[in-house]
Amino acid sequence: MAGKIIYAISDSIGETAEAVARATASQYDKEQLDIIRVPYISGEEQIDVVLQEAQGNECVICHTIVSVSLRNYLHDKAEKLGLETVDIMGPVLRAVGTIAETKPRLTAGMVHKLDQEYFKKVEAIEFAVKYDDGKNPSGFEKADIVIIGVSRTSKTPLSMYLAYKKYKAANLPLVPEVPLPDELFRIPPKKIVGLIIDPFKLNNIRSERLKAIGLEGEANYASVERIEEELAYAKAVMRRVHCPVLDVSNKSIEETAAMVMQIIDRNKTNESRD
Repeated sequence: MAGKIIYAISDSIGETAEAVARATASQYDKEQLDIIRVPYISGEEQIDVVLQEAQGNECVICHTIVSVSLRNYLHDKAEKLGLETVDIMGPVLRAVGTIAETKPRLTAGMVHKLDQEYFKKVEAIEFAVKYDDGKNPSGFEKADIVIIGVSRTSKTPLSMYLAYKKYKAANLPLVPEVPLPDELFRIPPKKIVGLIIDPFKLNNIRSERLKAIGLEGEANYASVERIEEELAYAKAVMRRVHCPVLDVSNKSIEETAAMVMQIIDRNKTNESRD
């Protein structure tokens, strides 16, 4: 006699149906229950194949089919054949429908799509960390945007915020005494954005930073003269690379990020047209 089987079928990859089947089977640890996952059900013919095989076994069919027509077909055909089916998602969809103001998408694979979005965000965060503060200019060509500016213009927080929005951002501090990497001139100007700031605003930011780490606020790093020198150098670099420039003096990270995302999206739109 064939073994006892739980068929986990789905019109997506079937991970949810299989996970529920395995969790259930674990409660019957003295039984030998095999689990067969059947993903990507897209038509009645595939359901017929599963049911034909299932007829010869002691089995239960659990599923996460979101297509109403395929779900109904499975239930009707299985009932005629005397096969037990369990609709994992249907009852939950109906229950949530009593409180939701919109209708369900009824699109297969939404969880997988959400997973993909999650991994895209993680990848962008890892990218921002790896290519932060000019540590590795080789990443500039792979970035959605390269942010340049003097110290304390919020390049790193901006890069991380963009990463949470799934954009890959690298950044480079502009310091007069430090040579610019060749990679900066190998990427299109539209992929670079420069950040500038009011010198007195930056003076206050740097002074507070020095106090926070126990250094004197009068250090050269925070002097207005040094800041003006750095800003003049930064503006010259930005003119040289012909990149868009944003004044962040009175902007929050969110406001600056919104402007940068517009630049990135515009670039992508133009690339798709080319």
